[in-house]
Amino acid sequence: MSAMPPIRIKPLTWTPHLPPVEVEDATSAQLSAMKVTPSAKKVSPYVRTLAHDPDSYVARTILFNAIMYAEGGLPRPDRELGALAASMVNGCMYCANVHARQHIRLSGTSHTIAALWRAERDRLPARDLAIVEFAEALTATPPEADETHVEALRACGMSDFEINDLIHAIAIFGWANRLMHPLGHSET
Repeated sequence: MSAMPPIRIKPLTWTPHLPPVEVEDATSAQLSAMKVTPSAKKVSPYVRTLAHDPDSYVARTILFNAIMYAEGGLPRPDRELGALAASMVNGCMYCANVHARQHIRLSGTSHTIAALWRAERDRLPARDLAIVEFAEALTATPPEADETHVEALRACGMSDFEINDLIHAIAIFGWANRLMHPLGHSET
């Protein structure tokens, strides 16, 4: 099998339906809430839109950070791959784009993402294929994940603790995608 050519993914722009909070007009509660962003470096239009309800935003972000950025457990590229697969099932191309780029950055290769984008699943490493298939099955409505998916993850060397982390990453994106859709739309 020939090597998968590398790919680069152009970021998408997300545009809210409601005007986001302007930083210069934000209340002290909104400003404090915006400091809890995942990277704590950038305040995106999405963050500023969620900051309309600072208490909900902080609760959401603390949970999100604990699931996606926790030390130990499932490696970050695997969490990003679970989020990507869930986002693809949910039709959230903005989130799929973000997590595809994160996976490439964290794993140091675009092989997996290129195989997914080109619908060449036979070229996915076994562990990545097991993660994608589990995320898709768990995200389906009603969920289709079963013991065969869990056994496939174990067969790739994933511990039950890591599988639990993966379930959390997939689940929070089931919620995050559904939160993002009614609040705005993405553009290329």
